[in-house]
Amino acid sequence: MSFPSRRSLPSALRAPAAVLAAAAGCASGGDRPGPPVPSPTGAAVGICRELYDALPEEVDGQPRGEIEPETGFAAVWGDPAIELSCGVPRPEVLTPGSEHYNPATETVEVNGVSWLLEERDGGHRFTLFGREVFVRVTVPDAYAPEVNALVDLAGAVRETIPEKPL
Repeated sequence: MSFPSRRSLPSALRAPAAVLAAAAGCASGGDRPGPPVPSPTGAAVGICRELYDALPEEVDGQPRGEIEPETGFAAVWGDPAIELSCGVPRPEVLTPGSEHYNPATETVEVNGVSWLLEERDGGHRFTLFGREVFVRVTVPDAYAPEVNALVDLAGAVRETIPEKPL
């Protein structure tokens, strides 16, 4: 199911997935912590840089912010920040043999892009799956429904990250 507009709210879908989660940290403007900055390797480096260059200037009506030091693997929009990290490792819920492995974890599809859905204190975390590179987007409750941010990111993801069958 695709959600073509901001007014559409996704229904959670169940599907097996393959996804990646984040490592190091950085700081965005001021003293506010920024998104975790992953360390992608191999082909993921180039794909993440392409995604970074294709990201929109606004997400859910929020302007893109700056991260210091600048990175081609993370981006932020608004305050509180909507955070994106590209080239993250696989979450435990999608790692066979992990204590938390659950191949039927909740997912959503927004404009042809599939995301693992995780409710977190203060918002939602979405992790891209079914693509060559894994991306995590954290959306604070201030932007409810949080899935709206994914509408603005879907085009850049489809243009820059090739699909990878599960």
